[in-house]
Amino acid sequence: MKRHSHAVEPATRPRQQALRVSYAAAGFVVTVATASVFFVSAVARRVVTPAKKRAQDTDVRALNRADGTVTLSRTPDTSLPGRYGLWFGADDRYLQLGPIVDQDASTVTRVLDTPTSELVGLPDAGPATFSGWYYSRPEQLGLPFSETVIETTPGPAPAWLFPADEDSGRWVIGVHGRGTTRSECLRSVPVLHDAGCTSLLISYRNDGDAPPSADGLYGLGDTEWQDVEAAIEFATAHGATSIVLMGWSMGGAISLQTSLRSALADRITGIILESAVVDWGSVLEFQADAGRIPVFVRRAAIAAISNGWGKSLTGLDTVVNFTALDMVERSGELTKPMLVLHSDDDGFVPADAARELAIRRSDLATFVPFRTARHTKLWNFDEPRWTTAIRDWLAGN
Repeated sequence: MKRHSHAVEPATRPRQQALRVSYAAAGFVVTVATASVFFVSAVARRVVTPAKKRAQDTDVRALNRADGTVTLSRTPDTSLPGRYGLWFGADDRYLQLGPIVDQDASTVTRVLDTPTSELVGLPDAGPATFSGWYYSRPEQLGLPFSETVIETTPGPAPAWLFPADEDSGRWVIGVHGRGTTRSECLRSVPVLHDAGCTSLLISYRNDGDAPPSADGLYGLGDTEWQDVEAAIEFATAHGATSIVLMGWSMGGAISLQTSLRSALADRITGIILESAVVDWGSVLEFQADAGRIPVFVRRAAIAAISNGWGKSLTGLDTVVNFTALDMVERSGELTKPMLVLHSDDDGFVPADAARELAIRRSDLATFVPFRTARHTKLWNFDEPRWTTAIRDWLAGN
């Protein structure tokens, strides 16, 4: 029996080793698959989830109260000429920044347009967020305005209404971008007011001002257009006879969807696109390249956002229809005159799709290119060019 036992043992041991290797390999595959699912879910959720706090993209090296300047760490944005803003310190403190007065390889010093009296309680240095808003509150414009509310499906959404000096019936509805609020649109009000337009700057679901949707997530324009439709209804009820939509970044995607999907689209007489998302596919590919996200992960994330099976990964109640959001491919369906403003070095939303849209619909689109202005900072970088483009387009449309 012992001889028999010794004869079997050499054959049994390799099989046991093979089984152990198989189990280990299976475990590795399961681990990799699980990690991949979590990675895909994280990427997909990042696309549709509103940020809970601002990304701090620069540092205040010195708040120079004595000479009314601030020194910032140098970035492609902080080194831009023009007027900007800065989130710095606790309690959402917002500072207005003027022109650059000094700079070197690592820092930029700018004039502080915010009065010294408003700097009380701020630290001398620390992390900050550079902004293109410049104006953060409506009263800073020095124009009459009122707070109002627009009834949307998720609930009452606050808005700012700037009436024209003389009611011409022409309104412009300002639609801000992803991760911002209606303050982003304040820069447009003076030129619109001078052109005789009433401005309605709206909030929409999940932007932090308006009520959230049931899932609390962005639809990237696929759902938010309904809130713009509610704003059109509000404007019409208050005397608007001609309505221009002005969309910034994702607000451009929302505006374009409104023009195609709203039952009130006949009341829209034009669209102004400022650094607008025209095709989410190209934008997400661009950002994925910048973030070095593997191709299979980005493709799987987009698939999860746009298919029912991915709802458990994204948390979306309604999938996003990326085909419907591709306005280059759908350009033949557009019917409204458009002013397209975009910078070639946008850095967030590449200008390629905007240019292609303008080429395909040269009968409708007026394209005004900028250079060096980055994303949604065209007014800040070259206010005369930006203002002239809008004024002339409004006069001709």
